[in-house]
Amino acid sequence: MISTYDSFGLIDRRSRASISLDAARQVFEHGNPQPGSFLPFGNGKSYGDSCHNDHGTLVDMRRSDGLVSFDPQTGLLVAEAGILLSEILTIAAPLGYFLPVTPGTRFVTLGGAIANDVHGKNHHRRGTFGHHVERFDLLKSDGSVVPCSAAMNSGLFAATIGGLGLTGIILSASIRLMKVTSLDVMERIQAFASLDEYFDLAPQADIDNEYAVAWVDQLQAGASAGRGVLITGNHADNGNFKVGTKASRLGVPFDLPVSALNRPSLRLFNGAYYHLKGRKHEPHLCDYQTFFYPLDQISNWNRLYGRRGLYQHQSVIPEAQARLVIPQMLAATREAGQNSFLTVLKRFGAITSPGFMSFPRPGYTLTVDFPNRGTRTLALLQRLDQMTVQAGGRVNPYKDQRMGAAVFKAGFPAWRRLEKERDPAFISNFWARTALSQEN
Repeated sequence: MISTYDSFGLIDRRSRASISLDAARQVFEHGNPQPGSFLPFGNGKSYGDSCHNDHGTLVDMRRSDGLVSFDPQTGLLVAEAGILLSEILTIAAPLGYFLPVTPGTRFVTLGGAIANDVHGKNHHRRGTFGHHVERFDLLKSDGSVVPCSAAMNSGLFAATIGGLGLTGIILSASIRLMKVTSLDVMERIQAFASLDEYFDLAPQADIDNEYAVAWVDQLQAGASAGRGVLITGNHADNGNFKVGTKASRLGVPFDLPVSALNRPSLRLFNGAYYHLKGRKHEPHLCDYQTFFYPLDQISNWNRLYGRRGLYQHQSVIPEAQARLVIPQMLAATREAGQNSFLTVLKRFGAITSPGFMSFPRPGYTLTVDFPNRGTRTLALLQRLDQMTVQAGGRVNPYKDQRMGAAVFKAGFPAWRRLEKERDPAFISNFWARTALSQEN
């Protein structure tokens, strides 16, 4: 079967070979697959090429989306790996449970959330998604199914959480959901005039709140540089467990010939967003879809960046260097004439993931994204890479399309452990380009 199977960044768009999970099982059971011939593919929400294997075949996991069991007394849910987080919410939320960790979209698969060890707005309280995974069954290319947990096959368990789909195919997983008092969130918004002010606010915001994230006006320079809003929240106590049924009210039905996110339009949007959000300084009730998944309300919003796609750069900078380095990184984006639609700052806590390849580490994570303008954009991203590595940080693999091997290896010195645990039949474009490259 042939399909596009694009990643979310839409940079490298082409037809890609795929097979179903059942077909992959037959291959594994009836012979030794060639090295590097497969890679599991979830719902395509990774931004770059960590979900692609253009010299092999993708195993389409979305058809494997069944619920196995859910215990409303303990919050333990067991499901097949292709189930979406949105589908988990539909099952568990009416019974008073929520995802303990959720990324900015609910349309990722359970297997993808584990393989990328995703994080959310509450890393300081709950760590990464993998912290709440109790066990999973892993299909290897020799046809065997290996049960993995902290107590069983613990090395493979640690390699698979954050292992980018390279250790085998997660068939099903057990996760522990979080009991909440409401799906609604009591949100508070606090404007800040500079990044120094944000860094002063962030530690206490984490102490006081389950969720904390900041939006930054990337275009502002001079006295207004680094202005933004700090958004914090805690689950309300109104007992509302009605799952949202909002369809996407807006959408981008086709690829725009050029990016709609130019400097004049972003300057207008940023100014309006800063002033409107800044007025909502009193705590107010916010439904969970708006708080956690605002961009899910715009279908195919990645098409706003134009036919050439977008690059997203997410880095984490150690806390001791963040106050100096992050303003320099934002200044570099302005000097390069690049406009970031989504500029987000979050503070990571000290909870260690069970996966040794997890992206978060203590410090501050900066996310910026840019329309693809070719060599100009790539030059900026390389500069941001260098600033990150020099500060002792790392760049997020599942947001990446072009990171060099030296940058990856500097940020993830444990990559050799993953290579040792990697199933030889599985590889991605990303792994071939970084870990297996001879670049120093």
